[in-house]
Amino acid sequence: MENMTVYDKCQALAASIKSSCEYVEFKDIKDKIMAEPGLKEKVDEFEKIRYEEQLLAIQGEEQNVAKMQKLQDLYNILVNDSRVKEYFDKEVKFNLMIADVNKMIGEAIKDVL
Repeated sequence: MENMTVYDKCQALAASIKSSCEYVEFKDIKDKIMAEPGLKEKVDEFEKIRYEEQLLAIQGEEQNVAKMQKLQDLYNILVNDSRVKEYFDKEVKFNLMIADVNKMIGEAIKDVL
């Protein structure tokens, strides 16, 4: 019976996240960016390189200096567009919220992990 309470609360948390300003604002600007093919392509390229480099860092492998420079160059170009800068800002706020939620859940269950 207690499990239903956990699942019910999880559903409520999911709904709260989807209605949060962090989620709504990030989704709105992301939809706008992704609707512009040229801009979408540049952001997708940036995201792909960023993901690859983060994966290397997580695996403890040395990051590719050339890719890191390309990533920085792409970022510098992209943030000159106010829409992309807003996208990155909103993405950070959303990710911070999700990281905080994950941290709270992790803290609650750390004694059994």
